[in-house]
Amino acid sequence: MIQNITIALGELPLVSVIFLALWLVVMILVPVFKWMWGSGAERVGISLGVLFQVATVVALLAVTLQPPILLAVAVMVPLLGWLSEFIGCRTGVPFGPYNYTEVLQPQLGSVPVIIPLAWLMMMPPAWALAEILVGDSRPLLFALTAGVAFTAWDLFLDPQMVHWDFWRWHRRGHYFGIPLINFAGWLAVSTLITAVIYALLPIGSLPVRALLLMYAITWILETIAQALFWNLRGSAAVGFVAMGALVVAATAAL
Repeated sequence: MIQNITIALGELPLVSVIFLALWLVVMILVPVFKWMWGSGAERVGISLGVLFQVATVVALLAVTLQPPILLAVAVMVPLLGWLSEFIGCRTGVPFGPYNYTEVLQPQLGSVPVIIPLAWLMMMPPAWALAEILVGDSRPLLFALTAGVAFTAWDLFLDPQMVHWDFWRWHRRGHYFGIPLINFAGWLAVSTLITAVIYALLPIGSLPVRALLLMYAITWILETIAQALFWNLRGSAAVGFVAMGALVVAATAAL
């Protein structure tokens, strides 16, 4: 794994290295923000972290994708992510009944703007895992594998966001308060978005090592933050196993 990380770092363009460094610094400082400025300050760090991670991912995609394709991906993924959230928080389909609080601002249609950007932040790393594990010659298997990789991240994310009151579930579920239908919804939507992107846009060769590195760093940061700082050791353990298994499998397949 160390060798693959070294190779991935060596492949990063300078602009990606800069954004990656800024992302890491901000995410490491999130607990410090909360300690210095009190409850609620963490949302500033999280929002900045999402923006820097999005910038890193887009800069990586710019290495291999033609500008029109890159623009289409950068627009379509957040747009489809926002649409799923807009429908979801009004109808309960496909995630189950929930609503966003007023904590994250600004919002569009009662969906915080930062949320669809988070879809763009993690979907390309999920595509990279799918390309490594199953290749890109079988569209349905590729889309489903990417959906699994994306949903594994939510095993960390949802308990943490509920803990911070970013959104609320109308009925308490079985996974640390999260309804299990939520994960089925994540899998369905992320698989569908991947299939749409795959069908309309010939993504071709992704910078898989660099994007796998982004996925692995997210896995490590989420595990440490939830286990040591946010008192969410249960979801830290489950997310560590789920995302970690994918990271190990993808690393071994390289």
